Amino acid sequence: MQALLKPGVRLREVLGWAFYDFANSGYTTVVITAVYSTYFVSTIAAGTHWATLAWTLALSASYAWVMFTMPILGAWADRHASKKRLLMLATWACVLSTIALTGAGPGEWWLAWILVFLSNVFYSYGESLSGAFLPELAQPEAMGRVSGWAWAWGYLGGMLTLGLCLAYVLWAQSLGQTASQFVPVTLWITAAMYIGASGFTFVWLHERGQPPTVHRHAVASPARKHWQQWLQTWRESKAIPDFRWLMASAVAYQAGVAVAIALAAIYAEQVMGFQTQQTMLLIFVLNVAALLGALIFGYVQDAWGHRRTLSMTLWGWIITCIWAAASQTQAHFWGAAAIAGLCLGSSQSAGRAMAGMMIPAKKLAEYFGLWTVAIRLASILGPLSYGLITWLSGGNHRLAIVCVTGFFVMGLLLLRRVNVHQGQIDASRLGH
Repeated sequence: MQALLKPGVRLREVLGWAFYDFANSGYTTVVITAVYSTYFVSTIAAGTHWATLAWTLALSASYAWVMFTMPILGAWADRHASKKRLLMLATWACVLSTIALTGAGPGEWWLAWILVFLSNVFYSYGESLSGAFLPELAQPEAMGRVSGWAWAWGYLGGMLTLGLCLAYVLWAQSLGQTASQFVPVTLWITAAMYIGASGFTFVWLHERGQPPTVHRHAVASPARKHWQQWLQTWRESKAIPDFRWLMASAVAYQAGVAVAIALAAIYAEQVMGFQTQQTMLLIFVLNVAALLGALIFGYVQDAWGHRRTLSMTLWGWIITCIWAAASQTQAHFWGAAAIAGLCLGSSQSAGRAMAGMMIPAKKLAEYFGLWTVAIRLASILGPLSYGLITWLSGGNHRLAIVCVTGFFVMGLLLLRRVNVHQGQIDASRLGH
């Protein structure tokens, strides 16, 4: 295992990096996917016809903000060797805003909307900054496996957090408590897991970046200069066309993945008639499948090729969408969820590993900032399209999920243009 890592990198450091996925997965699992999303639609917004659209607008607005600000933070982090410092600040901000969500009661949808926006912004900052450490830790030929380990460890964290929340919800329901009483407690559990597990990251993970001497004691650059740097990085990435094609593909297929993450529980409740505890169990099983997918396909990526593996998972997503739209019983929907879980971890892990292989070594945070732009643009397009379709069609979720299939088809077509080996050569040339 040590041979898969860069010289000087210890296994404990990689475990510390993977612990961040373990820590933050509870947020997406509980807040974005399984619990708070359905609570927002059914209780906070009282199940109104615009509730799903309001939820997707909160997520889309947060991703839009991240899309325009993350490259600035990435450039600053590279100049000042401060990825770890920013990661710690983003983590605490996400935890505090998650706790603040407990103060939004039924009918206070505007307060919940603002806090979902803020917490998701800080979560996204942390996710991008964490990803920028991967090329510093793993050898190029092992990025798929190392990325897969982290994704799998992350799903374990998500399952543990969701399992604790599910146990509490079942206990609370046995006492006759309502969602407005037990959902806030699940947010406290999520926040505690996030800050507790991320402590291993901040103790074991090292900051390996070296700022240029000219910037070592310099005052932070003005915003205008950061935007100029972002544009310069984008223009510079023209020298790595395969990285750009991968970003285009990611915008398409991640739009579909974002729908699964943000709206799976809402679909299960609104269309298939799932109750709260059933939805949480469904997402728990989906995470088990995602863990297996991340582990298995992490090795498949390195042995069979990243692009081929990613293509296979995108075909799995297409089957999932069609299956979910055609499901008439909860049992049938469970089958679609199992396939989605296998594809969920592997598709995101493969994309991150491919991006890391085609990024210049000295500009990790900047280029992962660009990668974040692609992922967040996808996270805007997918859920917002779904929300608009359900709103315009009078709540037709089946039509919306069928339309999501188009994102995965487009992702497959664009992925055919990506040559990872040539991208590595171009990135190496640009790095020198």
